[in-house]
Amino acid sequence: MQNEFDWIQKWAIYTPGKLIFRDHKSNRNWTYSEFNLRVTALANYLSLEFKLKKGERLAFYSLNRVEHVFFFFACVKIGVIFVPLNFRLTPNELDYLIKDSNPSLLVYEKPFEENINKLNSINKALKLSELNNFSDLIFSKINSTTLNKNVILNAEDVVLILYTSGTTGVRKGVMINHRMLFWNSINTELRLNINSDDHTQNFAPFFHTGAWNVLLTPFVHHGASLTLLPKFDADLILRLFEEEKTTIFFGVPTMLQMMSESPLFDKVDISSIRYAVVGGAPMPIPLINKWHKKGVAIRQGYGLTEVGPNCFSLHQDDAKRKIGSIGFPNFYINAKVTGENNIPCANNEVGELCLKSPVVTPGYWNKPAETANSIKDGWFHTGDMVLRDDEGYFYVIDRKKNMFISGGENVYPAEIEKIILSNECVEDCAVIGVEDSKWGEVGKAFIVAKKNCKLEKEEIIKFCSDKLAKYKIPKYVQFIEVLPRNEAGKIERKKLKDLI
Repeated sequence: MQNEFDWIQKWAIYTPGKLIFRDHKSNRNWTYSEFNLRVTALANYLSLEFKLKKGERLAFYSLNRVEHVFFFFACVKIGVIFVPLNFRLTPNELDYLIKDSNPSLLVYEKPFEENINKLNSINKALKLSELNNFSDLIFSKINSTTLNKNVILNAEDVVLILYTSGTTGVRKGVMINHRMLFWNSINTELRLNINSDDHTQNFAPFFHTGAWNVLLTPFVHHGASLTLLPKFDADLILRLFEEEKTTIFFGVPTMLQMMSESPLFDKVDISSIRYAVVGGAPMPIPLINKWHKKGVAIRQGYGLTEVGPNCFSLHQDDAKRKIGSIGFPNFYINAKVTGENNIPCANNEVGELCLKSPVVTPGYWNKPAETANSIKDGWFHTGDMVLRDDEGYFYVIDRKKNMFISGGENVYPAEIEKIILSNECVEDCAVIGVEDSKWGEVGKAFIVAKKNCKLEKEEIIKFCSDKLAKYKIPKYVQFIEVLPRNEAGKIERKKLKDLI
């Protein structure tokens, strides 16, 4: 019986000689046919050598290497759950992930051997194997082979566990199943017009959903191709846009800003790009204009590991007219905005965004209480505060946890940040709530000034006074060299609090 979720096998029949992956670091290419052959051989090896069975976990501890996609799609063939580990974590932090996911096999890259020896979670039941042991299956000559054992899979079978930090600081394993991957791909295709002629570059870390599910799995489902890179490199990616005739790419605003500031930006021909998919934060109008001038349309979106992640999309024609909006829910996503006691909010009223869709996670691994708290009657409660305007466009106001209360009024830092970022001398900005004896909490703005611009606290406060209610104006302003951000480009507000 054919595995209907094995997209690689099907494209190996339909377009065997077509490119699927190119590894930029090694300059190696794989067609769908060759990739399927190697992934099948790897799946057989994992089953026979390590006795991996359906539902067991394979943890993968490595830098951003091409081997990630080989192991993931091998796991798909035999029903094993792939668990990519964050290589930036300490051994102490990794211990929690390993204990929680309880893998049968841990594959690790040689440079991390010292960290492996420091782990307390290693036990006799956990098999260890260094990544180079699999090199021949991926890079050397290989004979034709077929899958030794067909595994019966269904849409609810978990294929991937991605760990997120969560609002409490305790990492939660988000379960991704075949149902989610399929419907996310359909949603993405319907809004981005993906087809087998598309090509992109993938440089997000593989322990994030952005690396797997924004473009990679939808592209593979549609027989398209990708170049894999170990990390983000603005100049290199601009050159690849031109050389490889990229059609779509994904990034956060910080990445697009860095590319636009590169000396190569005005030189390269990127006319092949239909649009850039942007998430993580609203993209400022000056930056949108700069990319529009190059002929690249901007598609702002919204998503999260637990849902999608391709949940909302703002059409490129509305990029400037509806600046800051995430657009409408994608095709197979229902959205509602709720206030206290789950009462629906009226238009232009701020409330929590709740989503219902086939792309909602079945839950958090080993965390039934957290799952029940997030998914109620099929609706996933995102923790994001949004509003829907009179035309039906959605706007993310802020994370529920970022909100602070000043003098009894709810204050959303993102609203203040948007105003401060409109100052022509401000490069970057973040606002947090800090304790205040009179008002309970007040705002503190951390600002990165643009080069050759001199800013004073008083200028910022005056700039805000014409545009914000008095209780929203930051009481404190601190200038810093750079804002702390995580691998996804999101501001690490806890680190800002540590600076106080």
